[in-house]
Amino acid sequence: MTLKLAIVPVTPFEQNCSILICDQTNEAAIVDPGGDLDRILETVKELGVDVKSILITHGHLDHCSGAKDLADKLNVPIIGPQKEETFWIDQLPEQSIRFGFGHAKAFEPNQWLEDGDQVSVGKEVFDVYHCPGHTPGHVVFVDQQAKLAVVGDVLFAGSIGRTDFPRGNHDQLINAIKEKLFPLGDDIAFVPGHGPMSTFGEERLNNPYVGN
Repeated sequence: MTLKLAIVPVTPFEQNCSILICDQTNEAAIVDPGGDLDRILETVKELGVDVKSILITHGHLDHCSGAKDLADKLNVPIIGPQKEETFWIDQLPEQSIRFGFGHAKAFEPNQWLEDGDQVSVGKEVFDVYHCPGHTPGHVVFVDQQAKLAVVGDVLFAGSIGRTDFPRGNHDQLINAIKEKLFPLGDDIAFVPGHGPMSTFGEERLNNPYVGN
């Protein structure tokens, strides 16, 4: 496997910001920089990687409030999420003040993503799955070869994403997990938006919300 992973906990919400690294090219993507940019940049420096893009799973402030500032600082594009997340991204300045995040800038990504798209990190290729439910335009990134997924707040170890926010939809979330993610294979490990990693197989068998 040529994909390497570093996880940087950020924000008061202890959100998992992932750094995906192609070992062959040393190119990297930062997924969901919700804040604490100094900590993220320090990790990038320690790793010695060449960041080429910022990937966003969804528009909640703990996952993307630092995206615009980081993209400007690194001069890289923002890719994702799906365009329905405009609903949340446009609220970033107001939401960040409400939740004590300081100032967060709204943004329009350089590229919106749709189900079936692919994004590259060096020579690693991630398939994009539109998985609404937690939010309307949530996307998941899956590297089939490396057996790794970054799922944002769709699925957690032992739990699932909340659907009580505006435009949340419980049925859509359950369907996305069972019909799109679980069929990809029990051996795929995933990085959730919060908490420890798990595998689709572990959650399919034992997660009380979506298990068999």
